[in-house]
Amino acid sequence: MLNTFSSVRQYLKFDITRVIIDNIVFKLHYRWTFVILLVATLLITSRQYIGEHIQCISDGVVAPVINTFCFFTPTFTVVRHLNNTALESGSIFQPGIGPYNPREDTVKRHAYYQWVPFVLFAQALCFYIPHFLWKKWEGGRIKALVFGLRMVGLTKYLKHDSLRIGKLNIPSMAEAEERVGVIRRTMIDRMRLNQSWGAHLVFAELLNLVNLCLQIMWTQRFLGGEFLTLGIKVLRERWVDKMDALDIVFPKVTKCTFYKYGAAGSLQEHDTLCVMALNIMNEKIYTILWFWYAFLLTITVLGLLWRLLTLFCYKNLTFTKWSLYWAKPGKLDESDLGSVIDKCNFSNWMFLFFLRTNLSEFLFLKVIYHLASEFPDPMNDNDINAYRDRSHEGAAGPSDPTSVKYPDISKLDTVDAPLLHHRAGATSAPPPEAGRLPV
Repeated sequence: MLNTFSSVRQYLKFDITRVIIDNIVFKLHYRWTFVILLVATLLITSRQYIGEHIQCISDGVVAPVINTFCFFTPTFTVVRHLNNTALESGSIFQPGIGPYNPREDTVKRHAYYQWVPFVLFAQALCFYIPHFLWKKWEGGRIKALVFGLRMVGLTKYLKHDSLRIGKLNIPSMAEAEERVGVIRRTMIDRMRLNQSWGAHLVFAELLNLVNLCLQIMWTQRFLGGEFLTLGIKVLRERWVDKMDALDIVFPKVTKCTFYKYGAAGSLQEHDTLCVMALNIMNEKIYTILWFWYAFLLTITVLGLLWRLLTLFCYKNLTFTKWSLYWAKPGKLDESDLGSVIDKCNFSNWMFLFFLRTNLSEFLFLKVIYHLASEFPDPMNDNDINAYRDRSHEGAAGPSDPTSVKYPDISKLDTVDAPLLHHRAGATSAPPPEAGRLPV
């Protein structure tokens, strides 16, 4: 049995090096729902668990022939025999099975069981498509920056040597500092280029909801309009009546009509009964899917409400602080964080959120600290060009005792500060206004 499901094990493995580029709601779609549908497909196509899919009884017709015929052509039940009262009184022995007049009685045909594995597999692919598109749009940017930094908190014990444990590579302190510089430069560069990244993420999350609704309606049509209320009817009728919704949608015994020519050339009609062993599995699968889809729809709507909240509140310092806290526990300096989010649009904020999710606490604090140093503070004139202008006044320092002390310019990394570079001849120009980036 384990060998049968070995193909889906790769989607259930826990990988500590995996880079997170989405949230738990997204994972419920492309990972858990995808796996559930794949497992259901494997169960339906594996005869070792349920035996022959269909077994029919008929006099005068070879069993393999009648079995194959009735599986490839729709079987049926008689609507007037779908009667719980008749079943309890003993007038019929199975729902929908009893004497019938082909000219007068209405029959309900069942042909869906031929298509169940194909439909389940196609639905599994549909649930993976939004994730596939998001990976293409995301382009591996987060992974390129944070891969290997998940447990970088141990680098304080590694001065100059990195450590590799299995697939996990723990960089040294020097490597970690260098990676912080790369993340900082990339984040600054993306401030003007990262306009559509967040829009693609929101679109992919909306696509998850649209796809889920389409799959529910598709299943409703596939099962003859019985799927939307299936779970409710099962809970209400399963342990009360002899005949419930599962017996109607997934009949265990059906009728099949087979025609053949006799010895004299006359057409002979054979009315057969077929035991549908396949429907024992079908009813369990679609009942589980009904409850899973109901749960997934609720979680997806809540996830989109959360995304709507982030879209309107990402500029709020308190909201951002709590959002980044839940992304991964840690404390952030409010002034530094405020300086950073003040310059962020929604795409930049989401990029920062996923950086926080994938980075260790002390590395993310470094990133925020260095990002904040890139942006002038409206309350404190810390513009680097202004400092360079004032540095020519002499070593005595500023005459105003309330003036801010500037850092040693020789220690500033001009490569890591692309937005604060000093153009030639800028020393004669007046300093930029407080709170604005020099251009």
